[in-house]
Amino acid sequence: MKVLVLNSGSSSVKFQFIRMDDEGLLAKGIVEKIGSSDAIVTYQPEGHNKIREIREVLNHAVAIEMVLNLLLHPQHGVIRHKSEIDGIGHRIVHGGEDFSDSVLITDKVKATIRKCIQFAPLHNPHNLKGIEACESLLPGVPQVGVFDTAFHQTIPPKAYIYGLPYALYRKLSIRRYGFHGTSHNYVAHRAAEILGRPIGKLRLITCHLGNGASITAVAGGKSVDTTMGFTPLEGLVMGTRCGSIDPALVPYIMEREKLGTKEIDSIMNKNSGMLGLTETSHDMREIEQEAAHGSERHRLALEIYCHTVKKYIGAYMAEMGGVDAIVFTGGIGENSRLVRKMISEGLEDFGIVLDAGKNEANERVISSGRVKIMVVPTNEELAIARDTQRILISLGPADTLSAAAEAERPAAFKPDDVAKLVLLWARNRKADASFLASKWSEEIGRPVDTETARRELERLSLVTAARPAKKAPKTK
Repeated sequence: MKVLVLNSGSSSVKFQFIRMDDEGLLAKGIVEKIGSSDAIVTYQPEGHNKIREIREVLNHAVAIEMVLNLLLHPQHGVIRHKSEIDGIGHRIVHGGEDFSDSVLITDKVKATIRKCIQFAPLHNPHNLKGIEACESLLPGVPQVGVFDTAFHQTIPPKAYIYGLPYALYRKLSIRRYGFHGTSHNYVAHRAAEILGRPIGKLRLITCHLGNGASITAVAGGKSVDTTMGFTPLEGLVMGTRCGSIDPALVPYIMEREKLGTKEIDSIMNKNSGMLGLTETSHDMREIEQEAAHGSERHRLALEIYCHTVKKYIGAYMAEMGGVDAIVFTGGIGENSRLVRKMISEGLEDFGIVLDAGKNEANERVISSGRVKIMVVPTNEELAIARDTQRILISLGPADTLSAAAEAERPAAFKPDDVAKLVLLWARNRKADASFLASKWSEEIGRPVDTETARRELERLSLVTAARPAKKAPKTK
């Protein structure tokens, strides 16, 4: 089985193409700056040099079509026909309370993902665009949704309900959801493998430390608490996010600085954290260098960062009644010896003793005490591919084909057909979907109903044209 893994962001599509027999990476890459004429396409096929091009990429459908063309390229492609793609796994940020596991994507699943846009307005819409583009370009190929929030659905109510009026949870589904679930799940199981112990008998604290950062308490292989909450803003101090703060600060700052909701949101998500503290950078490598050169501000930022991580480790040890291993992962967790050292200092009485030599050598187990301290590289793409394979195998051939047929679009359009629709829209941007459906039918030589044309327009982000025409007022 070969699985294509896609992570569709607001202006990028990351991809990996994995051969599941031996979990070999056949190709990987990213399309960046989608929606521009100077998009960057990076492609690395197995056994070949990296390719980097500047291309015009107007939307996610064009980006994914470009990915497929690269995989099929006569010189540096890794497959000869689209039929060699057995399944597609999509990273989806938010599944709300509806998904506690990965699922085969159907129309019903897509509708639920669309409902969860209210929780992740910056992510879920683009995740959907990736799914819909694949439906058009690879009709009939089964797709699986893997949710960042799913792993945390085992968290008990005492840990996910906020101390707000319960009516707000009942009415608006306000609760702790948690994120980075695919990564936490992967490294927890990998840590158990390295230790040679059943995960069902382990108490783990997994620290995903990158530009975005979160910590999860994993007891018996299940998430029982996590630092990120209703949004990824809560919890640790991160690259540009402030993490947990006194909620009363928000109206106080807004009033004093005369800010609106978008401005305060931008401050907390994009201008805080390590960037806000140092006022120079959110790159941990640069911060460590400046601190080493004597910058007190950068040293303070490092101390604040490590203090918050250590605080949550202590809290989760208390919550689980102890810990068997602390697992570091993510760009910072996997590479920063200094951060791991600062976090571990002062925890020796709890059996958490860092081995300085093993830490510097970046070994898998870097401790000498009772509690194991581990460095486990995350691999979310492989985790998504594994889930995709698991779901497709569990369904069986007949069920997979049936579900794929349900998810398939009523009509799959060739790139040339889509280009003709775009040209029709460009010539008359005020036209409604009914008019464009009629003209498009003439252009491609086959009937297209209004609803199908509207869906295609929405997929292409041509939303103005997708709106139905207003009815003329009745004359007396």
